[in-house]
Amino acid sequence: MNERLAPATLPPGQRIYAVGDVHGCLDQLEAMHRAIGADLRARPHADALVIHLGDYIDRGPDSAGVIARLVGPHPVDGARVVNLIGNHEDLLLGALDGRRAEAEVWLANGGHAALQSWGVPPRTPARQWAALIPPPHLAFMRELALMHRAGGYVFVHAGVRPGLALSAQTRQDLLWIREPFLSSTRTHEAVVVHGHTPEESVPVLRANRIGLDTGAVLGGPLTCAVLEADRVRFLQT
Repeated sequence: MNERLAPATLPPGQRIYAVGDVHGCLDQLEAMHRAIGADLRARPHADALVIHLGDYIDRGPDSAGVIARLVGPHPVDGARVVNLIGNHEDLLLGALDGRRAEAEVWLANGGHAALQSWGVPPRTPARQWAALIPPPHLAFMRELALMHRAGGYVFVHAGVRPGLALSAQTRQDLLWIREPFLSSTRTHEAVVVHGHTPEESVPVLRANRIGLDTGAVLGGPLTCAVLEADRVRFLQT
């Protein structure tokens, strides 16, 4: 997509590639990493950062493959990587920590597909899941970051509670919020770059937020915002 004026700026010498919700769509994630790599070759940059905005698992066909891809070395040559946690990873971690209600919510929101991708037999009790998921995958999910700040942007999975400082935001809101965040027109402490709420193929670009979940698992594209200086453009696969 064509370059346009961004709602915030990054300091000189920085470029960020922010990738929306993957949900087990390994083929699209691999294609996106190739697209980012091609973009870096066409427009070399000394300090590129790839930020994945969470929700790597559930619903799609290969949650295990997506995590393996992110656990592996250098998913994009020439770029540093920050991986944020999504509400789906948080639900699974809660289930693994013995919170039965979260296990039930997770299964109802695509968890069965994730378990299947890890080869966990149907009807396996939740208390046995951790033993059947590769330890590097568990460690990766437990170490995911909740937020990343850069220039005039903050990167989170779902959004922020309008009117609260970033330091006062709750984990619940950062991972789950929709309203009143989505319809808010107020200026936040930083422009929020987020996923979580699917849009129909086209990313949302507003004065206070950039929404990047374009429904890859629903048949839409996987979307990446490329942020540099006061400009933004989008890659889709």
